[in-house]
Amino acid sequence: MKKIFIDGSAGTTGLRIYERLGNRKDVELITLPDELRKDTEARKKALNSCDVAFLCLPDAAAVEAVSLIDNPDVTVIDTSTAHRTDEGWAYGFPELSQELKKKILNSKRIAVPGCHASGFIGLVKPLIDEDLLPADALLTCHSITGYSGGGKKMIAEYENPDRSELFDAPRQYGLTQQHKHLKEMQKITGLDHAPVFCPIVSDFYSGMVVTVPLFKEQLCGGFTIEDIRNVYKNKYTGPVVTYSESISEDGLISAKALSDKDSMQITVEGNGDRILLIARYDNLGKGASGAAVECLNLIIGSDPTSGLEL
Repeated sequence: MKKIFIDGSAGTTGLRIYERLGNRKDVELITLPDELRKDTEARKKALNSCDVAFLCLPDAAAVEAVSLIDNPDVTVIDTSTAHRTDEGWAYGFPELSQELKKKILNSKRIAVPGCHASGFIGLVKPLIDEDLLPADALLTCHSITGYSGGGKKMIAEYENPDRSELFDAPRQYGLTQQHKHLKEMQKITGLDHAPVFCPIVSDFYSGMVVTVPLFKEQLCGGFTIEDIRNVYKNKYTGPVVTYSESISEDGLISAKALSDKDSMQITVEGNGDRILLIARYDNLGKGASGAAVECLNLIIGSDPTSGLEL
């Protein structure tokens, strides 16, 4: 039985991981009493006595947590932004390639993808790998997410009965084009340029839809929308990430449809001239906690879907 410690278990991502692992018989959770959750020595002892440590912390705290680990047998699964583009860390999206899956299996340091980044990378990287899309493509990404992606502070703002009426409508952010996910969106896909990124937060707890629009002229060598569909159809066969011919409901796609789920749906809409690459999932599922638990399952040899809600 593997011993698991969640550093930051009181946060939104940590709580969801705890829920996914709480009833499992193949893992044992190491917990700290509330008064010791931020005690450095208590955390250090827990971090070095577990087999797998989940870091559900702000970036600086995640870096500090790694520095506290001197046991070479401890595997770290970090859900923060801190290590996603570090060469020494495996990127925790095994469906992207067999090479990446093998790196996860053989690594002691795994960085869980960002929520927005998961959809963008899942859509774009296969097309670059298969030479349908050039690495120098200039792309745009539109993403709408539930407010839980902003953590406890944003959750409290949205759930405050006295909140401003401005919270009632979708709100775009990341306006300076310096969003923290952009670095991994560019590096993991292999793009020469980061995309123009338009994230939007809206008044629902969790779930998201990420869309990458393309003109057919952006594709290489006369490839078409059907070629894109075939790439996704062959790559994303489940059980966690699945290609679907359509995920719309009467021509509409709800960002909330996979709330509380750990799966991801990939689809392609549009026409021969203007193409929409679309990923739908839960920002706390495949966009955070679900992805982290999936990585745990791989490295401890459990069924990849164990504990997940698909």
